[in-house]
Amino acid sequence: MTVAAASLPLRAASLPALAGRVQVPAYDPRGLRTGIVHFGVGAFHRSHQAMYLDRLLNLGQAHDWAICGVGVLPGDARVRDALRAQDHLYTLLTRAPDGHSEARVIGAVHDYLFAPDDPEAVCERLAHPATRIVSLTVTEGGYSLNNATGEFDPAGDVLHDLQPGAAPRSTLGFLTEGLRRRRERGLRPFTVMSCDNIQGNGHVTRRVLTAFARRTDPGLADWIDREVAFPNSMVDRITPVTTDAVRADLEREYGVQDACPVVAEAFTQWVLEDHFTCGRPPLEDVGVQLVPDVEPYELMKLRLLNATHQAMSYPALLDGYTFVHEVCQQPDYAQFLLDYMTFEARPTLRPVPGIDLGTYSHDLIARFSNPAIQDTLARLIVDGSERIPKFLLPVAREQAARGGDLRRCALVVAAWSAYVAQAATRGDGLDDVRAAELTRAALADQVTPGAFLSQPDVFGDLSAMPAFAQAYLDARAALDAHGPLGALRALHAAPTQGEHA
Repeated sequence: MTVAAASLPLRAASLPALAGRVQVPAYDPRGLRTGIVHFGVGAFHRSHQAMYLDRLLNLGQAHDWAICGVGVLPGDARVRDALRAQDHLYTLLTRAPDGHSEARVIGAVHDYLFAPDDPEAVCERLAHPATRIVSLTVTEGGYSLNNATGEFDPAGDVLHDLQPGAAPRSTLGFLTEGLRRRRERGLRPFTVMSCDNIQGNGHVTRRVLTAFARRTDPGLADWIDREVAFPNSMVDRITPVTTDAVRADLEREYGVQDACPVVAEAFTQWVLEDHFTCGRPPLEDVGVQLVPDVEPYELMKLRLLNATHQAMSYPALLDGYTFVHEVCQQPDYAQFLLDYMTFEARPTLRPVPGIDLGTYSHDLIARFSNPAIQDTLARLIVDGSERIPKFLLPVAREQAARGGDLRRCALVVAAWSAYVAQAATRGDGLDDVRAAELTRAALADQVTPGAFLSQPDVFGDLSAMPAFAQAYLDARAALDAHGPLGALRALHAAPTQGEHA
């Protein structure tokens, strides 16, 4: 669409004038009350969980379940400033593969606290009786989890928060302090709801939070373990980084000036375990699947969607690609990804109620191929050393144990090593919490193939499995001899048990 009228800044006062251009809240955001405190108000949270709450609010429900966002990282100050200037409103722009787009103003995040400004305010918000759910999208690396052992492994701000008398800086520190105050005041604990891409995210959150609390107050740890609900969940919506181009498109097409809009695909899914300490909003009324067992859905998403993101990124980056849709529109890459899902990932999955995994796999390629999303490979590889061990390596480990095909997993890891070495040679920065260790191992791998696997915090016991170690060496040799495209073409041409997808 083309807007003839002058563009307007997004504010509560401008909503009546914007109503003819975009969907605006049918509720008064100023009349909401906090029921949910959310750590990590990034683009995904605003395109997903906050959107579901907005749907409920537009139905006239859940006015006491609005979200108070919390930021703990220095970069979250930008979110604070942008939301504060816009009365905590933002625009969600969805784009379908057929080119259709919709813009919708979201008002469900009605407040925001930047923890470094006032840690005490965050602690008191958590301890307030009205706070009944605390949700998290703090990325795979936000749980102080050792990828090899699966155990609590504190560092940085988390380690700081374990010091006697320390004011909290980390999400785990704030959660523990908030729960400590509720216990002292005789209040029921809030539910802790992880929405991060971690297998058994509720179980993991319980494990690390109780481990954190046990370091300072074993009685509190026992109370948390006994009384707090940690529902598992699976969340899905492709949400790329917001760019200046997105802001410009929103203003040009809809006449909305928004400093922090979010763009996302039209598809969205949320599967949630129905286990809450102090109640919950009626999320089933707006499309959330409330189920007794999330694990089949969770493994499907992690090992197909998330792992496939990793599987495409490193070979394609070596090949010079930038955007996800370009990779998935290339037939050889699309077939490589389908073969990974068919022959390596899907054999490790349980049946998923109501979902045909073959159809789901093909639908993923169609979603990834959407040119309107403009998702970048660079976004997908941030903190690869946290993502690959959680998404791809469990598939390789299970396939190695059962004698199954794992050649595509091995090729992805070999391409990861080659990409890290290439970045180091060019002097490019690597956006990864283990950048130094990865770079050393990747450069050593150039001299001694297989050295990249000698990172126990990343690979655990996988490097000691002969089937994977040999597949990795074969993949390295194929990359050196034929390049990424040639290597994956050779895999497709080689005999594989089963039929092609």
